[in-house]
Amino acid sequence: MRKLYATLLTLLAAVLAATTLSAAPARAADNGSWSVFPTSSQLAQRPYFFLSADPGSTLTDKVTVTNKTGEPLTFRLYAADAYNTARDGGFAVRTKDEKQRGVGAWARPARDKVTVKPHGSVTVPFTLRVPENAEPGDHPGALVALDERVDPADGAVAVGVRRAVGARIYLRVGGPTMPALAVEKVRVTHRQPLVPGFGDSTAVIAYTLRNTGNVTLNPRVELTAKGLFGRTLLSRALTKIPSELLPGQEVRLSEPWRGAPQLDWGDITLTASAPHTRESASASFFALPWLVAVLFLAALVITGVALRLRKSPRTSTGSPRTRTVKGIVAAVLRPRRVRARRS
Repeated sequence: MRKLYATLLTLLAAVLAATTLSAAPARAADNGSWSVFPTSSQLAQRPYFFLSADPGSTLTDKVTVTNKTGEPLTFRLYAADAYNTARDGGFAVRTKDEKQRGVGAWARPARDKVTVKPHGSVTVPFTLRVPENAEPGDHPGALVALDERVDPADGAVAVGVRRAVGARIYLRVGGPTMPALAVEKVRVTHRQPLVPGFGDSTAVIAYTLRNTGNVTLNPRVELTAKGLFGRTLLSRALTKIPSELLPGQEVRLSEPWRGAPQLDWGDITLTASAPHTRESASASFFALPWLVAVLFLAALVITGVALRLRKSPRTSTGSPRTRTVKGIVAAVLRPRRVRARRS
């Protein structure tokens, strides 16, 4: 069977790990084989690029790529826009072939390909030109060092892996900042036991968290569940929240609810907050075990049938058609009796 070779581009942008090289900062983006980080002086080390600029201005800086292996490595250097992954909201960057609209389109390294000797480093200057019409606020991205080697694996279907490491760029363009959050598409899914009290009742609360402003946010989300008559069933701060929700990005998240009520009717409320912004969204839930639901429907059907039988006419009085025929016969016979008396 002919092997199918595919290329899987994995961008390991800004993996935070300690490094044994004294030349690299403590929080350099590192995958164990090479690292990428802002070039720093001996007095000041930077984990990331924190840059500020006005529309129409130009910035210059330097990035360092370090080879931690015993063989020379060749990298493709490029700038890329950042985004939140849909699965968990992690920080990720676009591939070289994707459309770049922010930092990925504005930043250009002086060299787009470098070869780094074993256990050596290369420093490359780059220029970032902010367009005149750039929108104010945060524009996150990264400078990426991509190893273009593709090593096929064994097996009928071999997957070649390209690895990349990126040094994050946090660029803020001057102008008004507008932090804003939105909680959308709240949905509650219940899993009930067939018989009440025989089994666990669980629920999953799914929702979309969206950054509708122009600055990066570190959101907090609080979950509250209230049952019938306003009883508080659940109240807690959620932990599986992205630490950085980038401007214009959204993530679909879910929260398990163990020990959810087996028989109740109420509301779920999610409140997202960050400095200078706070928004809430709610959804109703109706917890009802299957056996109770079936019995309830059966009772409704039986009650409906009984009411219809009570409202139907009794057999002793006859049907409406029979009563109408009797009335016609009586009306016909009555005039004949009157005429007989006058004669």
